[in-house]
Amino acid sequence: MKLTVWTYEGPPHVGAMRVATGMTGLHYVLHAPQGDTYADLLFTMIERRNHRPPVTYTTFQARDLGADTAYLFKDAATAAYERFKPEAMIVGASCTAELIQDDPGGLAETLGLPIPAIPLELPSYQRKENFGADETFFQIVRALAKPMEKTARVTANLIGPTGLGFRHRDDIVEVTGLLMDMGIEVNVVAPMPASPSDIAKMGQAHFNVLMYPETAETAARYMEREFGQPYTKIVPIGVGATRDFVQEVAQICGIEPKLDDSRLRMPWYSASVDSTYLTGKRVFLFGDGTHVAACARIARDEMGFEVVGMGCYNREQARMLRGLAKDYGVEALITDDYLEVERRIEELAPEMILGTQMERHIGKRLGIPCAVISAPVHVQDFPARYSPQMGIEGANVIFDTWVHPLVMGLEEHLLTMFREDFEFYDEAGPSHHGGKATPRAPETEPVAAEPQVNIGPVEIVWLPAAEKELKKIPFFVRGKAKRNTETFASERGVQEISVDTLYEAKAHYAR
Repeated sequence: MKLTVWTYEGPPHVGAMRVATGMTGLHYVLHAPQGDTYADLLFTMIERRNHRPPVTYTTFQARDLGADTAYLFKDAATAAYERFKPEAMIVGASCTAELIQDDPGGLAETLGLPIPAIPLELPSYQRKENFGADETFFQIVRALAKPMEKTARVTANLIGPTGLGFRHRDDIVEVTGLLMDMGIEVNVVAPMPASPSDIAKMGQAHFNVLMYPETAETAARYMEREFGQPYTKIVPIGVGATRDFVQEVAQICGIEPKLDDSRLRMPWYSASVDSTYLTGKRVFLFGDGTHVAACARIARDEMGFEVVGMGCYNREQARMLRGLAKDYGVEALITDDYLEVERRIEELAPEMILGTQMERHIGKRLGIPCAVISAPVHVQDFPARYSPQMGIEGANVIFDTWVHPLVMGLEEHLLTMFREDFEFYDEAGPSHHGGKATPRAPETEPVAAEPQVNIGPVEIVWLPAAEKELKKIPFFVRGKAKRNTETFASERGVQEISVDTLYEAKAHYAR
């Protein structure tokens, strides 16, 4: 564990909260110090939830550590049951409370509650949020689900959706539709929005659809072993993966594949004249392993981009992503340090980033367009509209999400190119507002030079004319051109970059 300004994953008890928040009729009693209730904000603010997560905290304070803190947990658990009357309860400790070793699971057993109380052992100082969600869901399934006679008709469980998941709510709808088109009914969707009584019925499905390996693969493997339920390995994100997913489901069930792609617009849009100028754009991907793997395929095979780098922050997916990266001819970056990700992006100088909320901030700083493809995300990525990532409509949504940052960036570049035009210069105001443009006043002061840049032993200064010329370079390569020119000048002991220096550097690196 280390301190950082940003973090891709919280501690494992936050993963447990994601499971509890997604479910109904389940309550989480968390042995935690005062202050750990910050986690409520993750759901009420970022996910725009209209109620608090179903979590009761013991909220012990420093003065409580001099006495027995076990009674605080017992009182909190008893009060939570009497107030909320849940069907089942999960109990555990936060990273801080883990140090005092009060054993919430053992304490819960002594209370004699008339409902299942499922203990969670989450190693807070070795593992993180996605592991916490995966382990919590597995423990719930192991405690509540039992082998059952299979349903008369072919049914499937959808497993993996949780609170704070990236578009999980809408992905459920899309995948349900894919199965219904093949005559397959959904038995249970879990963890979100299942209840403990729903979990108890999971054994009657014929197979499981593993939507998000990060949060449900352990449970999928358990149910395959104990209940004889195979599970899907393909995540249906993108056109090709959705077609492959339908084929996989058909093979598991012994039926003919069927896919209604009448709503699919992404292939036509990505091949249209308005999109072909985006072909070959260099992209860097970072996020959770599942979404990065799926989006790399879309980027290369369906959008015509060039994948120049990829990585993930969850080490449970590291082996898979390293193998995939080899197929793309790149080296996978496995890290939870956003500064390391930023350094890799600066080194590769891609024309677009596909990443998390952190990469969105990095892109803003570096002037590189970014589209979000994975959690962690901020409030704007929990839209009120239907916006899935999976299935047919997910492919359409992904096209719009990825192309819009590039198109807007291109528009800004064109405005820069025509900045001397009578209509588009800065003081004229938005042209779409109507009215007559105000004539440009003659320039009375020279354009200010860019601040000095220290590259090695030489202080570099951009002359006004060179800075103006730099701004004519397309936005998606301007940063790289600027760095190359400064390096070129520094190596030759040139302190002032003129227009000639800019084009000499261009010629040098074009060789």
